[in-house]
This record gives sequence, structure tokens and C-alpha cells, in this order.
Amino acid sequence: MPAKRSGDTVPQRRDPVATRKKLLTAARLEFARHGFAGARVDEIAERAGVNKQLVYHYFGDKDALYLAVLEWVYADIREQERQLNLEGLPPEKAIRKLIEASFDYLATNPDFIVLLNDENRGGARHVRGSTRLEAMHSPLVKSVSHILHEGVRTGVFRKGIDPIQLYISIAGLSYFYLSNTPTLSAIFGKDLSSRAARRARRRHVADLVLHSLRPNQPTG
Repeated sequence: MPAKRSGDTVPQRRDPVATRKKLLTAARLEFARHGFAGARVDEIAERAGVNKQLVYHYFGDKDALYLAVLEWVYADIREQERQLNLEGLPPEKAIRKLIEASFDYLATNPDFIVLLNDENRGGARHVRGSTRLEAMHSPLVKSVSHILHEGVRTGVFRKGIDPIQLYISIAGLSYFYLSNTPTLSAIFGKDLSSRAARRARRRHVADLVLHSLRPNQPTG
């Protein structure tokens, strides 16, 4: 049996989970920087430190990789919301915590805002093709519906609030502020990206939404 030469190397066994994660991380950065149209598979593979062919091996094509990134981000949000244990909290505290968590995620993940803007410009073509996203959101809607029901039962919330409309409002009040911070800051002559300004906005959104949920007070 021939002796092993000192220059010989043992082939590295590929770790599919780690490779897939590296590709998703690199793709998230590339798509956020250049959008779907401008992103290049070569750059994603190079940033991930893998052969370009592995992109196609694990994801099929660029469209599928882009959708995988979107599904990953949405799954991350849903998992963070699940860990809040909202249904174990009093209704008003649960809604406030959901608002704060939604705001904080967008504030600390500005690339998600960029990805969503790009996907909306494309008419949600990739999201519409997902078989996972609707299933991801169903538990959230169910949870918010439960919280609203408890709020009505305990007399702290009024009847007739649609859980989907409520969640869209919560997301929109935070999303618009964070996605338009540069123009809003210029228009109002105030740095709305500062920590103090963001804290004030976060509190304002929570107070505004909770006020809208409370039973109407009798007048006169």
C-alpha cells in the first residue's frame, strides 16, 4: 500500500444545512443591496464561499432562492412572535407587546424593508408562488383573534375588530415610519432615526392602536 504523501488532503464532507444557511445569508444581503433584478448568483456564491453550481443544486434557480430568502425572513418574524407567548398575557399587554416586537424587528432588520419594497414592485410574484407563507400567517391571525376575543370578554376591547386589519395597521404604522425615515426627517427638520425618536414613535404607535381598541366612552 503506497504511503500517504504529506501534501495529500482528506476531502471535506459537505454539510448541506450549513451550506444552505451560508447561501441564504449571502443571498439576503445581495438581494437587499441590488434587488432581485440586479442581484447576481455569482456574487452570492462567492460571498457564501461555495461553488456557483451549489446554488442551483440546493435551490433550483435564482427565483427559488429569492423566495427562500423571503420565506426565511417571514419564518423568523413568526418565530419571534410565537416566543412572545401573547395568549398567556392580559389582552392590552399582549397587543402592546406585539406592537413593540413588530416595530423592533423592522428597526433592527432594515434589509427586510428593502426586500419587501422590491417584492411589492414586482407585484408579489414570488410571494404568490409560495406554499408556505399563508400557513405561516394563519397561527398569527388565530392568536390575534383570540386576544381580541379575550379583550371583548373582559371589557377592555370593543367588539367588531378584524384581526387581519388590526395586524396590517400595526405593521403599517411602524413600516411607513421606518421605510421613510430619511424623507420624513428632511421634511420635518428632525432626525427621526435617533434612538429617542424611535422610542417615541414606538410608544405612540402602541398608544394609538390600544386607544382605537377600547370601548367607546359615553358622551355627555
